[in-house]
Amino acid sequence: MERTLFTEEHESFRKAFKQFVAREVVPHQPRWREQGQVDREVWRKAGAQGFLCTWMETQYGGPGGDFLYAVIIIEELARAYESGFAMSLHSDIIVPYIHSFGSEEQKQKWLPGCASGEIVTALGMTEPGTGSDLAALATTAVRDGDDYVINGAKTFISNGQLCDIVLVAAKTDPNPENAHRGISMFIVEANRKGFTKGKRLHKMGMPSQDTSELFFEDCRVPKANLLGQEGAGFMMMMTKLQQERLSVAIGAVPQAEQVLADTIAYTKERKAFGKPISKFQNTQFKLVECLAKVEVGRAYVDKVIAEHVAGKNLVKECSMAKFWTTDMAQEVIDTCLQFFGGYGYMTEYPVTRAFMDARVQRIYAGTNEIMKVIVAKQLGL
Repeated sequence: MERTLFTEEHESFRKAFKQFVAREVVPHQPRWREQGQVDREVWRKAGAQGFLCTWMETQYGGPGGDFLYAVIIIEELARAYESGFAMSLHSDIIVPYIHSFGSEEQKQKWLPGCASGEIVTALGMTEPGTGSDLAALATTAVRDGDDYVINGAKTFISNGQLCDIVLVAAKTDPNPENAHRGISMFIVEANRKGFTKGKRLHKMGMPSQDTSELFFEDCRVPKANLLGQEGAGFMMMMTKLQQERLSVAIGAVPQAEQVLADTIAYTKERKAFGKPISKFQNTQFKLVECLAKVEVGRAYVDKVIAEHVAGKNLVKECSMAKFWTTDMAQEVIDTCLQFFGGYGYMTEYPVTRAFMDARVQRIYAGTNEIMKVIVAKQLGL
C-alpha cells in the first residue's frame, strides 16, 4: 500500500536506520538470544546516531524530530525480527513520563542521558499480584522526612537487567477509598541501596529481552525523585497508555507484513507433488486472506498514527488498534507458519520466533480483553 505519512526526510532516516540495524543488530541476534539480553553498547551506538528519543527537543539532547521517526524505528526493528532491543519502550513509552511530568531539574538531569543511550530506562508497574488493575498496586512509598521509603516487588519488567533508572509506581496513600488518587511515580536509580534486580525471567518468546523481577526493600529515595505531584501517578499512567498501546499496534502490523512476505517467497520455492506449494489453491486462498488482514490493519493504524501526531485524544481508537492488530498478527503468523511444515517448528526459522514473540502482544500494555472493556466504556455501555 502507498503510504502518505512520511516525508523525504523521514524516508532518508528510515534508510539510515535500516543500515544501522543491518550493521549493529542483525549480526548479533543469535548471541543476544543466547545471552538473554542485548549488548549495553548498542544502546550507546543508537543514541550517538540520533535513534533514541527521536521526538525530543535538542535542548535536552534529542534530535528534535517527531513521533513519525519513532514509528520508523518500531517498524524496521519488527521487519528485522528484533524483539529484544526495546528502543521504543525506552524512547516512546518511559522517557515521555519524565519529559511530560518531570520538573526542569529532573529533565536536565536525566533526559540527555536517555537520548544518548548512557541511561537505559525501565517501567515498574506490573506486580506479582497486579497486572491490568493498576489501582491494586501493593508497592508502597512512605514519606520519611525529605525522603520516601519504597517497599514492594515488580515483575515482567523489560530492560530489568540493563536499566539505569526505573520509573516505579507505588502507593503513597494506603486508603482503599483513594485507590486511584493514592498512586505516585518515582524515579529510582539502579544503584540505590535497597533496590535489587532479581532473576532474568525465561519466556516463551522475546529471548533477548532481559525481562526481570525487581525488588525494593526499604529503598530510600529523595523527594526530588518524585515525578510530578504526589498522588498523580494513576493519571500519568492513563495519559501515557494511549501512545504505549498505539506503539504495540505499530509494531504488530510490520511484523505480520514481514512474515507474510517471507512466507510468499518460501511457498514459491517449496515444492510438493511436483510443483511449488504456491500453486495450490488452498495456499493462494490462505495467503490472500492474510494479505487482506494485513492491509486493513495497515490502513487503520496509519490513520490512527496521523491523528495521534495531530494531538487528538484517541483512547478508543488506540485500544481498538492494539487488540485488533495483535490478534491479526497472531492469526497471520500462525497461518504462515503452517506452510513451513516441520521447519515452522524449528527456532532457527524467523517465522517460528515471530510466532512466539507475537503471543505476548495480546497481553502486555493491557490485555486485549481490557482493551475491549475500555472501548465499551467509551461507547457508554
